[in-house]
Amino acid sequence: MAAPRTALSGVVGALPQAVNPLALSLNECPFPPLPAVRSALRACDGAANRYPEFLPQRLRSLIAGHDGVAEEQVIVGAGATGVIMQVLHAVTSPGDTMVMAAPTFDGYPIFAQMARLRTITVALDAHGHHDLDAMAEAGQRAKVVAVCRPHNPTGTIEPDVEIERLLTRLPEDTVVLLDEAYVEFLTADQRIDGPSLVARFGNVVVVRTFSKAYGLAGLRIGYGFCAADLGRQLWQMQLPFGIGLSAQVAVAASYDAENQLHQRIRMIAAERRYLQARLRALGVYSTDAHANFLYLPGGAMSWPEVFDGTGLQVRHYADGGVRITVGSRQSTRAVLGAVTAAG
Repeated sequence: MAAPRTALSGVVGALPQAVNPLALSLNECPFPPLPAVRSALRACDGAANRYPEFLPQRLRSLIAGHDGVAEEQVIVGAGATGVIMQVLHAVTSPGDTMVMAAPTFDGYPIFAQMARLRTITVALDAHGHHDLDAMAEAGQRAKVVAVCRPHNPTGTIEPDVEIERLLTRLPEDTVVLLDEAYVEFLTADQRIDGPSLVARFGNVVVVRTFSKAYGLAGLRIGYGFCAADLGRQLWQMQLPFGIGLSAQVAVAASYDAENQLHQRIRMIAAERRYLQARLRALGVYSTDAHANFLYLPGGAMSWPEVFDGTGLQVRHYADGGVRITVGSRQSTRAVLGAVTAAG
């Protein structure tokens, strides 16, 4: 007689697989957390009966030191989403306007709705780039403007001089969310100097996360940094006991293991280039991506017909495009097999 199914076995059995070559819809890291991080997290087990810090001061200090900004410039949240909501709650009122690209990170329309904001969407061009001139115009009557760099879902990046030009054209009281969730995948010459940027533009909040390159999506750790005056205002929205004990341990271990992290990033970037080259050999265009995913615009093929029934989990968009997270070589083979079969 089979043993009865316990609550624990049911919950454990429902956990997502750490390695799943078909899970390519959420831009997660295709690998488990770095070995050093997993080892460090075990140290949290014995202290689970204790509350974390009332406010995450130690984590704030750790991040500030790593990124070269003052502690008072840093805010911490439950993933980048938590940081974004802190900003919206702090600087907007119901009925205010938020400007964003279309398509963009799925969360932004949801966050705007939660904060009861009006939205203005600005279409990307045919190659997945922002129309920054149109966003600057729309931002004249907006409280918040969101720009992703690299952009989600196209992976494109706008030149730093164009981002700065956008900032000079916006009112000083329009807060700009510079969403850098995938910044670790950029080369040094492609990055914007975030600390310098917020020193010159007091209305910019640079938003980052440990969910993507660092592979800690399940722990929900995000942060932002900005000018000190705005940082102090945003810190007032910090949720008491809102960041778990494991966050500081995971971040510290991740920083100590950055050589391993960079090796993983190089592996993922190499696989992205390989997948892109193979797709282009099949006649499939993808935007110029600089993150851990590729975006295939709609029009050339019906992507739902290509991927439905294959078991592959990819992200479809209303414009007919599809975003595919870069995974292992097994993932790449599955994507190429589906496209080849449909062709």
